[in-house]
Amino acid sequence: MAELATIARPYAEALFKAASADLAGASVWVEALRDIAGNAQLQQFADNPNVTSDQVFGVMTGVAKVALPDMAKNFLRTVIDNGRLAVLPEIAAQFRALKNAQSGSSDAVVFSAFAIEADALAELGVTLEKRFARKLNLSVELQPELIGGVRVVVGDEVLDCSVKARLEQMKVALTA
Repeated sequence: MAELATIARPYAEALFKAASADLAGASVWVEALRDIAGNAQLQQFADNPNVTSDQVFGVMTGVAKVALPDMAKNFLRTVIDNGRLAVLPEIAAQFRALKNAQSGSSDAVVFSAFAIEADALAELGVTLEKRFARKLNLSVELQPELIGGVRVVVGDEVLDCSVKARLEQMKVALTA
């Protein structure tokens, strides 16, 4: 994976500099291109030696769910022409990290056993921002095996308040 990160870094930095006027708008289309490029069938199609870069570009722009501005099309064309389509998800991740570093925020994934309503998520977000002392961009993923509660991952920090974690702690205490 270090190789992908090394290849992706110059693309992400160049995109960040070029899109500095509209980072929010660029984030939308970068995430959309990331999702498309992560598709295994598209990767297989792009790796076919009989398929041209124009055909890959046409497929990607055709299935994009967001309108791609000229900057996005130029960026995508450059990535495809240089044979770096497989690196696009890593480019998007590094672009997001640069954007977060500039805004002083971090991505946080909230793992929950059940769906969390918007108002409860907003309240949880306020509490977590105080706990981690920075602005957080929350996303929720369901993990029914947690039984209840939540597990929050912010970068390399983990706050585990799930029922499963508490049961594990009790198990360790009882068997010690």
